[in-house]
Amino acid sequence: MSETPIIQCRDLAKTYREGRDTLRVFSDVNLSVAPGETLAIVGSSGSGKTTLLNMLGGLDRPSEGAVWIDGEDIHGMRERERCRFRNRTLGFVYQFHHLLAEFSALDNVALPAALGRYSPRQARAKARDLLEGVGLGERLKHKPSELSGGERQRVAIARALVNDPRCVLMDEPTGNLDDDTGERIQGLMRELNEQLDSAFVVVTHDLELAQGMGRVLRLDHGGLSEAHS
Repeated sequence: MSETPIIQCRDLAKTYREGRDTLRVFSDVNLSVAPGETLAIVGSSGSGKTTLLNMLGGLDRPSEGAVWIDGEDIHGMRERERCRFRNRTLGFVYQFHHLLAEFSALDNVALPAALGRYSPRQARAKARDLLEGVGLGERLKHKPSELSGGERQRVAIARALVNDPRCVLMDEPTGNLDDDTGERIQGLMRELNEQLDSAFVVVTHDLELAQGMGRVLRLDHGGLSEAHS
């Protein structure tokens, strides 16, 4: 296993200006995520968890500090380069799955691969394998409106994995699911982590999900620290 952290951030801060006022969401955040590690970030509503996750994924810029993904300064890249790098290195799963309504499950999963390193035929083959792997081999042609909430989230997880990412970033992946479906998604995440050795960083209010991860950090009062049960 590589000793280079898959994610590393140093002295990360985020502030917003509202008129003459400055709102500091968090500051001096330092974090290192090892390849294959599973990490949960918890905290109260409004503490900045999603903002931090978006910075780790290069979707939002920090006010101060730096983020390295697989040794690369992601915020030092030009926009097009950063988009290509995200597509190749990271996978994203959101609370609201953001599947394309007019596309089938197969096409939703294949799209990032077709835009990245695979030919259209290879992308569809990879998408089919992943959907079968998450138990949706019989639902390939179904559109999101024809799938249950848990099925849509499994499609979103398959989509996040289609380019063999070094790390998957997940924002409240079980937030809109019932308890039984949420538990199945948690089990699926553990299986995929063991099989693929991708790191998983999860922002969640679900303490049961958090406790199933290898490490838990808490973002509160503007700082990130080890969570204690």
